[in-house]
Amino acid sequence: MKLVTKWLVMLAFAVFFGSASAVPPGKTAVYAAPNGKVTFDGKNHADKGLKCPDCHTKIFPMKKDAGKMKMADINAGKGCGTCHNGGKSFKTSDAANCTKCHKK
Repeated sequence: MKLVTKWLVMLAFAVFFGSASAVPPGKTAVYAAPNGKVTFDGKNHADKGLKCPDCHTKIFPMKKDAGKMKMADINAGKGCGTCHNGGKSFKTSDAANCTKCHKK
């Protein structure tokens, strides 16, 4: 009976969240971007005291391809720009910071 319950929980999770998940400490996610690939490292953010629920689902929905990020939106305080605004973390709209995320 426990096996059936476990599979039902996993199925419910998959239906609710789809195939997307947060990037836990020790894992990375790479995103293609016009200015160079962006690698999100869960450890960098965890080392700063952040936990997955701080961003998921408050800032980022837990859906695969929930929306492509655009620098204009990030610089306007959406997505990564919620924290990377020059207050909580480095400002994305400052050209000197581009290479902190974008790698050729």
